Amino acid sequence: MTARITQVTARDIRFPTSRQLDGSDAMNPAPDYSAAYVILETDHPEGHAGHGMTFTIGRGNELCVAAIESLAPLLDGQELDAAFADMGAIWRRVTGDSQLRWVGPEKGVVHLAAAALMNALWDLYAKAEGKPVWRLLADMTPEQVVTLVDWRYLRDALTPEDAEAILERRLQGKTERIAEMERDGYPAYTTSAGWLGYSDDKMRELARAAIAQGWSHFKMKVGADIEDDLRRAALLREEIGPDRKLMMDANQVWGVAEAIANTAHLATYDPWWMEEPTSPDDILGHAAIARAVAPVAIATGEHCHNAVMFKQLFQAGAIRFCQLDSCRLASLNEIIAVLLMAEKFRVPVCPHAGGVGLCEYVQHIAILDYVAVSASLKNRVLEYVDHLHEHFLDPVVIKDGRYMPPTAPGYSITMKPKSLHQHAYPNGSAWRPANRGVQVR
Repeated sequence: MTARITQVTARDIRFPTSRQLDGSDAMNPAPDYSAAYVILETDHPEGHAGHGMTFTIGRGNELCVAAIESLAPLLDGQELDAAFADMGAIWRRVTGDSQLRWVGPEKGVVHLAAAALMNALWDLYAKAEGKPVWRLLADMTPEQVVTLVDWRYLRDALTPEDAEAILERRLQGKTERIAEMERDGYPAYTTSAGWLGYSDDKMRELARAAIAQGWSHFKMKVGADIEDDLRRAALLREEIGPDRKLMMDANQVWGVAEAIANTAHLATYDPWWMEEPTSPDDILGHAAIARAVAPVAIATGEHCHNAVMFKQLFQAGAIRFCQLDSCRLASLNEIIAVLLMAEKFRVPVCPHAGGVGLCEYVQHIAILDYVAVSASLKNRVLEYVDHLHEHFLDPVVIKDGRYMPPTAPGYSITMKPKSLHQHAYPNGSAWRPANRGVQVR
């Protein structure tokens, strides 16, 4: 008898990061990094379970948990061999439920829930194969990879045939690129010194520590007040010097005209990119900003709902850096579509990370992109934030400012049982009244 998924469990897991203002930015001044966490239990003879999550910043995490529970019957009882043989069909089932599409479709809470479930299924698949997710996908044939994608709305930008041709070309040198990643790792940048709520002294201290650790790319948050942004940018540029890269992130807080004006002011400090300068839904606004502020590059993507939005950003020439999110898109099936379109339009992919579990996820995505899709590291850096990695069984490994490829089977997202127990909301020990501290709301 083939193994099956025997139970789908969703849990509300939250970390009180607002107490130290970790993750603070202009739009989200006091986030509590959170995970709507999924466990796919099975009767697999080796006891494999799939773990997955989607990321939120606190309130509303319970909505994602409820949406996961609504989608769970689509996977409960699923035969594993059949699922792994056609992950494209499973993706279409999870994202295409005819009733739930009315409250989606392919965006918002339902799509976040689909991401959590599919992330867990990919974790389960990789564990069953004894490989990390990036290597599982890198070992697939071009034809197998193309069948993972739902091409319905994307063919006007990239056909399945063109996508397969890209992957075929990248077979040359793939073995060498894998060896390079295993030896040298994937280049990264740090956001840890630049949170908006940090004091000047803390920013200086963290920037100096990061330089000592080998970091060459730094990102800071802007958008609360332009005069304060200018002062903080001067401080950080002074600390990192003229030769290291400085990126800025406005977290959607400006309108189009304001974004153009403020980016022009901040250009004094030579930002490599301005991230999320306006509403993440405003594709034409991003295009207008990109034209007006060049040579400062425009980057966005962490709040792009689906592959169709990325298609339009690419077609409009609205971004020079693609910052897809591992949980906003519905897992690897949709992510692969975006990687392939980005390669077609020659836009570097620099995935969004930082929130709990996101660094663990995106290392697989970035390494897969280099090994199998883009074959390039030019203008590619992967975000890293030094928060909450201690809660995972297989946390990221950073060496000299680079992600070292994960080697354990799975998607690197399995949390320690103790962490799941302590941070369960609202009754875990981290959330008991004596441990709450002062919350900024």
